[in-house]
Amino acid sequence: MLHLQGGQMLQMLEKSLRRSLPESLKVYGTIFHMNRGNPFNLKALVDKWPDFSTVVVRPQEQEMTDDLDHYTNTYLVFSKDIRKGQEVLATPEVINWKQHLQIQSSQPSLNEVIQSLAAAKSLQVKHSQNILYLSLETVKKLVPSLLDEKNLAPTGGKPKPINEALFRPSSLDVAHAALVNEFWLFGGNERSLRFVERCIRTFPSFCLLGPEGTPASWALMDQTGEMRAGATVPKYRSQGLMANVMYTQCQALSKLGFPVYSHVDGRNKIVQKVKLSLHEAPLPGDWNQWHCVPL
Repeated sequence: MLHLQGGQMLQMLEKSLRRSLPESLKVYGTIFHMNRGNPFNLKALVDKWPDFSTVVVRPQEQEMTDDLDHYTNTYLVFSKDIRKGQEVLATPEVINWKQHLQIQSSQPSLNEVIQSLAAAKSLQVKHSQNILYLSLETVKKLVPSLLDEKNLAPTGGKPKPINEALFRPSSLDVAHAALVNEFWLFGGNERSLRFVERCIRTFPSFCLLGPEGTPASWALMDQTGEMRAGATVPKYRSQGLMANVMYTQCQALSKLGFPVYSHVDGRNKIVQKVKLSLHEAPLPGDWNQWHCVPL
């Protein structure tokens, strides 16, 4: 595998991945942010250059010091050829299969490959598959072929007004990380708390502060550029707060030129309706995460 170093190579990779959207979205979003400072200190590996078939983005080795920290030990994968992709992922210098780890991709077709590798390497795998959404501005800019005007909700793509006397727009502070971690479906432990803290320190975040001065509703961004860990505390639900946070986040990040995307659990019909009302487009592929644990 070749380690792409230098701005020119990574910019070429970003342009190439853009042509493979939406299948390449998770890796494209990560490379996009690597080209704008690489705040998570990641590295991009390709099987060959410039005519690559598989890309793996992962942390630098010195970042992966905790064998149990699958939040840090996260790999983003895109492959134009699934068979060759399996050969790449099996290579020890690409993925450290001895650690607890995550693999994320917008390609559900990788599931068979990862399950096969996990069986051969005696790993337990939990596959999470959710609906992937792109903001309307991102669809127009990156994949206009997905735009279907007739399926857009007739509400104008804006949230309903909230009680501005009670809720004040703000950003998350590291002191809020414990609250975010408590309500995050994939969190709730010490390692996820450290990950949430790092995301809050590193990337833009958005929240509405309630009357108590603490977040009532929020969302943050992870190292792939995805909007993550959004939630509203129970007593303030059903007031349109999450829709307001999502809309504000989309508007702000779109102005910065960021691709804006997120995922929703297939069972969460309420947030799916919110996404539709904000004119966010569900993608033909899915959001996939494989949590791998050595047995």
